[in-house]
Amino acid sequence: MSIPLDYEILRLIWWALLGVLLIGFALTDGFDLGTAALLPFVGRTDEERRMVINTVGPTWEGNQVWFILGGGAIFAAWPFVYAVSFSGFYLAMFLVLAALILRPVGFKYRSKRPDAGWRSRWDWALFVGGFVPALVFGVAVGNVLLGAPFRLDSDLRSFYDGTLLGLFTPFSLVAGLLSVAMLVLHGAGWLSLKAEGVVVERAQRFGTVAAILAVVLFAVGGAFVAYGDMGYRLAGIADANGPSNPHLLGAVKAPGAWLANYAAHPWMLLAPALGFVGPVLALIGLRARNGTLVFAGSSLANVGIIATVGLSMFPFILPSSIDPASSLTVWNASSSHLTLFIMLVCTLIFLPIVLAYTAWVYKVMFGRVTGEELRLNPDLY
Repeated sequence: MSIPLDYEILRLIWWALLGVLLIGFALTDGFDLGTAALLPFVGRTDEERRMVINTVGPTWEGNQVWFILGGGAIFAAWPFVYAVSFSGFYLAMFLVLAALILRPVGFKYRSKRPDAGWRSRWDWALFVGGFVPALVFGVAVGNVLLGAPFRLDSDLRSFYDGTLLGLFTPFSLVAGLLSVAMLVLHGAGWLSLKAEGVVVERAQRFGTVAAILAVVLFAVGGAFVAYGDMGYRLAGIADANGPSNPHLLGAVKAPGAWLANYAAHPWMLLAPALGFVGPVLALIGLRARNGTLVFAGSSLANVGIIATVGLSMFPFILPSSIDPASSLTVWNASSSHLTLFIMLVCTLIFLPIVLAYTAWVYKVMFGRVTGEELRLNPDLY
């Protein structure tokens, strides 16, 4: 079968699509996680907390699809990455999934009993379901930048030498807290658009703190990357059209190498610039009480911060801290040429349908959740 696109081009497309899926998850389910993390603090009465929950009630299940798509894309397009990361980070993934399971249960069970204590406990369960994934996702990204403690033997079997507690280093905690701040700001922007009254006022106060922390933590993380002992580079010239075999070209540890792409391609500086401009724009929106501006700023922050990680590491996807020669890159960890092409055709058919349906759902569900609606609509949580 003649494939109209080079292997190199398909690998680049799927690297970019992986970034799009991660950004899509942050932009959609990200405000769900941020809203849940804010729930006990912006809502103090039962009606206020129900208002917060129902701002995400119609869409949170659909937003989770981006998380599933991201995992599926890694499995199909980057099987080496999937095998190493999902097995090596197994306990961290289990922690995330356990926290996410609390969310649907909390939504469904919270209002089954009128008891205040019962509802409060589920509210805190929803908080855990928002805060813990936001933290662990950021910690995981921090460890990807540091390099994961894995190695590949001569048969390409992976061996992971790390522990769950070993994931929590100073830099990874900065990355985790940045993730929390980024998503809490996004949740505050969502509540500014969807809630009303005192809930919006409280959300804007927490959003202000989150925006400032996002700027500070992003700068601190950048200092770690620039001056810390992290970074990797290829040990030779990669064959972009060659077979997927991590042993064909090694890598070496090179502190500061994560900044090399910005020197070679200055246009990439747009990503970290958005990472700083987004929270500042959100701050301006918070001061002006403009929910649209807050949400736009928080969205730009998500795009900029996630894109910064991907562009900094390119062509690496998952470097190894204990055996840099086993590091996984865009050129040595992908599926076959034919597989990537067939997947791309399917994506070009179905992704526009998903995006169109998502846009239609948000259009139908557009509008604020009001106290009157909570009292009159028996179908709300």
